[in-house]
Order: sequence, then structure tokens, then C-alpha cells
Amino acid sequence: MGAGKTILRLLRRAAGLALALAAVWTIALTVELPAPSSLFSGLGEDPEFVVSTLASQLGWAGEEDGAAACLDRRGRFLLGQSALLSASGGAVEERLRARPEEPAQTIHPGEGDADDGQEEPLEPLPGGAVVEHTATGDDGGDYLSSQEVYLRNITGQTVDVAALAAQAVDLELGDGPQILIYHTHGSEAYTQTEEERYVESDAYRTTDCTHNVVRLGEEMAEIFRSQGFEVVHDTTLYDYPVYNGAYDRARAGLEKWLEQYPTIRFILDVHRDAIVSADGAAYKLVAQEGEDKVAQVMLVVGSSDSGDPHPNWRDNLALAVQLQLALTRDYSQLARPITLRSTRFNQHLSPGALLVEVGGHGNTLEEAVAGARLFARTVGAELAKMRS
Repeated sequence: MGAGKTILRLLRRAAGLALALAAVWTIALTVELPAPSSLFSGLGEDPEFVVSTLASQLGWAGEEDGAAACLDRRGRFLLGQSALLSASGGAVEERLRARPEEPAQTIHPGEGDADDGQEEPLEPLPGGAVVEHTATGDDGGDYLSSQEVYLRNITGQTVDVAALAAQAVDLELGDGPQILIYHTHGSEAYTQTEEERYVESDAYRTTDCTHNVVRLGEEMAEIFRSQGFEVVHDTTLYDYPVYNGAYDRARAGLEKWLEQYPTIRFILDVHRDAIVSADGAAYKLVAQEGEDKVAQVMLVVGSSDSGDPHPNWRDNLALAVQLQLALTRDYSQLARPITLRSTRFNQHLSPGALLVEVGGHGNTLEEAVAGARLFARTVGAELAKMRS
């Protein structure tokens, strides 16, 4: 209902602007004024005049970035057809494009590890609308920080990042398989390119494990093995053919692996994120590392805030903070801020269990593979310090 009123208000203001321009045209026909096209050109040469005129008619109330607040992409395209705007020589268009990014909405991971709930479905993007974004923390606001480690705490738990960074962490990695990689949502995939095509099982999902996040898990496993670790990589698609209940199915799989290999001490659930802008574009989460543009990674840690027992979540969080310290030491942008969530994400099964998001659905597979390999190199080097 509110959107309808807004549209009617904009239509009335646009009509007012049209009447004003019609009046200018009429005067130009009856008195010796420059031709209308010349008049528009003269007026359009002053971007401030154009902006103030639009502000008056569209109700931008003089805000510096009011255009961004009022117009979506289609609206900006339609305004771009205006003779008055065209006469500005691009100056007004530059003003319109200099708008801040719309706030992003994080869709994944899901809130429930007992019942995943229904993930909001992703929609194919017309024309491949993608927004590049590098996610960083900031001091204050939503983030806790210490030593360039940023943490977003969206639980009711009290967290001291500095204390976690100083906490002793030793996973006592011994002989036998030490690392388990798995995928609760293994069918998650990335934006297709001419070089990387796959058959979708759903939007941005595929059962082709050379193109979904299972591929990333194998890339990480190769890095860890090259560093001397024994790795179990569970390639089961726990989210296919039914998405709901994936965490329950993954939990059963994890329990079997831990029973079979009690030497496992580090467990990594590999996902990709899905972030959509206010006007429907997919976010490509990128880090510039040297000459390469790679997908950013984000560690997600569960807690007992949902009420489910999870006695060792602070140990998991301490591990995440110390891995993040190493990631920020080795790379300038690779690591997004850690996120502490209320749900357990099956991390209660082991004190060395973490979830990592590699990029978002706006990234390409190539970017995701590159980011995953950088992540694994640093994490493996840190885990090597914990070998007994």
C-alpha cells in the first residue's frame, strides 16, 4: 500500500514537471526565445539547475544523494532519456551514479540447525546484474574488534575479542585423519560464465560437484594434504534433492565420520553466501590480493544462544579469532569479519568445528577457487603449529 502511494506521488510530481516544460515550450513558440532544443541545452549546461529542478518536482528535499533514495535502476534509466538531462553532458548522470550502495541482506546461512527452515529462493538475474563489494569491519557500530580482527556478534552472548585472541588453542592434532571437510549445502554454486557452465538443479545450485562448493572443499583438501595432513572430504549433497533438513542429515553424517575416525580434530563446513542488494543485484564479494581478484571468505561460528546445548562454542570462537589473525596478517582483504550466530550449525560435535562462506552467488567459480586456496594455505599453516 505504501509503495502505491509513493508511485502516485511521483507520478503527480512528474506530471507537474511535464506541465512546467510544456509552459516553457509554449512561451518559446510565442516570443523570441531560443529554439526549445537550444533552451534545454542552455539549462542543462548547469547541473545544479537540473538537480534542483528534479529535486523540486520529485521531492528530494535537497538531500545530496536524494536521487539514490527515490529511484531504482529502471527509474534512473527512464530519467536518462530526458532531453534536459541529456543536455547536461553527463554531469547529472554522474551525480545520479554517485549514490551509496543499497544495504545488503544476508540470506544464508539459515537460522535453524534442527530445522533449517526455507531458504529464501534466489532469482536468476536479468542481464547478470552484479555488484562488486569488499566487506570490511569498522570500529564501533555492529562490530567488536581487536588487532584488526572484526567480529559481528548477533547473539545475546558477551564476547571479548582480545581475550579470545590470547586464549590458548591446541587441537592436539596427532596421527590418523585430522581434518574433515564437508558441505551441509553442497549444491550451492556461483554465477555462470562463458568458461564455466553447469546444469542447474535450482537457481545458483547444481549437483555437478566440479562446479559447486564441493569443488572448493577438494581444492582446500589438496592444500591441506600438501602440508602433511590426512584429510577426509565428505562430498555428500545433504541439501539435495530436499533443502530443508540438511543440517539434520549432515549431523548424522558427521557422527559417523567421527566414530570411524576419532583422530579428527578440525571440521570445516564449506558454503557460499547469498547476498542481494535492495534492487535485486547479486553481490560479488571480492578481495584484491596482489594482482588477483579473489572471493572473500567469512568464518561463521555457532553458539548456544538458541537454547540448544553447545558447551564448547567459545573454544570454537577462539580458534576462529586466531585463524582470522593469521588471515589478516597474510592478506589485506581476503577475510570478511567473523560472524557469531545463535544457532549451533552442528559445531557442538567437536571443539574444532567451523563454517566458512567462500564468496557469494555473484562471484565466479574461478574467484571462489582462488579465495578458497588462499584461505586453506594460511589455515593449514596455523594448524601445523598444533601438531603433537
